[in-house]
Amino acid sequence: MKAMTLTAYGPDAPFEAVERAHPAVTPGHVVLRVHATSVNTIDTMIKAMGTDLPLSPALPAVLGMDFAGVIEEVGTGVTGFAVGDEIYGCAGGLGELQGALAEYMLADARLIAHKPKTLSMREAAALPLVGITAYEGVQRAGVRAGHKVLVQGGAGGVGHLAIQLARHLGAEVSATGTGAAQLAAIEGFGATPIDFMQEKVADYVAARTGGGGFDVIFDAVGGANMTNSFEAAALNAQVVSTVALLEIDLTPAHFKGLSLHIIFMLLPMLHDTGREVHGEVLTKLAEIVDAGALTPQLDSERFGLEEVGAAYARLTGGAAIGKVVVEV
Repeated sequence: MKAMTLTAYGPDAPFEAVERAHPAVTPGHVVLRVHATSVNTIDTMIKAMGTDLPLSPALPAVLGMDFAGVIEEVGTGVTGFAVGDEIYGCAGGLGELQGALAEYMLADARLIAHKPKTLSMREAAALPLVGITAYEGVQRAGVRAGHKVLVQGGAGGVGHLAIQLARHLGAEVSATGTGAAQLAAIEGFGATPIDFMQEKVADYVAARTGGGGFDVIFDAVGGANMTNSFEAAALNAQVVSTVALLEIDLTPAHFKGLSLHIIFMLLPMLHDTGREVHGEVLTKLAEIVDAGALTPQLDSERFGLEEVGAAYARLTGGAAIGKVVVEV
């Protein structure tokens, strides 16, 4: 089979098209024909940082965590799936797990689900990692009807799904972004857009919550932006972060009695524990999608398998609006 392989790590390391052995099916797994895979920020971090990240595969490496495709073989012990089923999931591209930048892939059956019927393969491949992250975040925060929710980074891969899931649960949602394209996208997802370059935190908290603060902050920007999330939070609010790789003064969180939830959805893949939860979440996401309440946004640029380098550059360059997808 053809696979796009890295033989070195680094921001400028090239992907090389190589022939690799077709994966053999194993118990509890399926072999699928990959139709599409999407590029996530963590994929670009692995490529750039390599062994500086403890989750990076050994070289030569086939990256790509998300995928949509068709099952070709089913291993012993697998139930609920059959040859020919259209599936999607997030099951490779880190540690010892071969990624989806290849024509075929071995995937743990606990990490997959049947593809949403109303999405194309390209659309479905954009959903797993960011969808599971957004779903886990709103669930951990207990988002419900009547909540005022702020999504930081509402036009991003995780943020745009968090908006839709929070609205699906009945919350009133605002979201930050900047520039006409991002603000229009946020409004299109059903949230009140906030231009963080034009509005101070105190001003939009006053305008949208009467000064009381938001019940839930879903911070998909993270890092130093968490200080803004703490400022925007109501007393005893829930703060969700997907990027908490920093030292930060928790004093503001203490004096507001905030609860901080760190979402790192790769843990089941890395530690082989609780993997079935991801399959269950993907099944729920497919139901929400097919009910018309959740739609992944795709970037306008299209890429084939051998154009994966350009796809990674599209995401890291900041020009993408929506998920960058590679069609295999």
